[in-house]
Amino acid sequence: MNATASMCSPRTVRGTHAFKIAGYSLHRGLGVGRYVRSATFDVGGYLWRIEYYPDAEMEMKNGDYASVSLELVSTNAQARAFFEVRLVDQAKKLPSFVVLSRKKPVVFRAKPPTYMSEDFLQPLPYLKDDSLVVECDITVMRESEVAPIATTFDIQVPPSDLSDNLGELLKTGEETDITFEVRGELFPAHRIVLAMRSRVFKAELFGPMGDRTRQTITIEDMQPAVFSALLHFIYKDSLPSMGHLVGDDAEEMVKHLLVAADRYAMERMKVICESILCKTLNVRNVTTTLALADQHQCNHLKDACLEFITSPDRTDDVVASEGYANLKRSCPAVIADIFERATKSRKI
Repeated sequence: MNATASMCSPRTVRGTHAFKIAGYSLHRGLGVGRYVRSATFDVGGYLWRIEYYPDAEMEMKNGDYASVSLELVSTNAQARAFFEVRLVDQAKKLPSFVVLSRKKPVVFRAKPPTYMSEDFLQPLPYLKDDSLVVECDITVMRESEVAPIATTFDIQVPPSDLSDNLGELLKTGEETDITFEVRGELFPAHRIVLAMRSRVFKAELFGPMGDRTRQTITIEDMQPAVFSALLHFIYKDSLPSMGHLVGDDAEEMVKHLLVAADRYAMERMKVICESILCKTLNVRNVTTTLALADQHQCNHLKDACLEFITSPDRTDDVVASEGYANLKRSCPAVIADIFERATKSRKI
């Protein structure tokens, strides 16, 4: 069974406009059906206006009434919106009084004009200093967007050249501020780039135990070619070409790079090395590769080695190899992993 789900949610744009009618008493007597207008205001890309009738929109039989209406004034427009028009107590002693409201969307049209109106008793309690504040909230529904105009133009965006720029920075040695010495060979580099890419370098170069004035760092237990490849990956996010290496030399180089990646917490580089070694497994090298994977917590590579060894058509050859005898002496815990994997395989 394949279960899927989707959702359509309309876009809404909300706006509020406050319309203050000063000298309210002077507007009384304007006449039935006559009104004062607010300034036009924009909500959701449409222009709106409040119209207030001090003597009501229509003749009332009983009582002293006023009226208010809301109108869409954009030319040749149509909008779906819900709204609320209320009287605001400027003295903040009374709650706002809603005089006109629609909780469900209403379609407003400019031609023929659509407007909503409501009558109510004269709002004398909401007057302050002979002024009245009418506040309007409008929420416009925007269910659909205008589709972009199709064109025949196809602008080709060039690929990112960030890695090329950083690689050139390493190659030219411009503005380097740290030098690494590896068995007599010198490798200039940039502290900030190293710190950005490796938390180990960051701690060593900028951490509380680091020496920011240090100009040269000596690297022990690493070949110059391996350190050069590590710097290449730090700057270019890829391993250098190893076309000049073949067979065992290429395999050994990748293993050294895996150790360097683990040493400097370069996780992506480490996984790339695991991926390469997974594809070169054979009866002769699988046990040494397994020991390496176990030592450097390479779970993907370790699983591949265990699967290779416990395959029914390979197990006898691997167990008979000299590498397996060395593995039993150097990594007895890994032998238990092999046994456990083999037991599970037989149960499946």
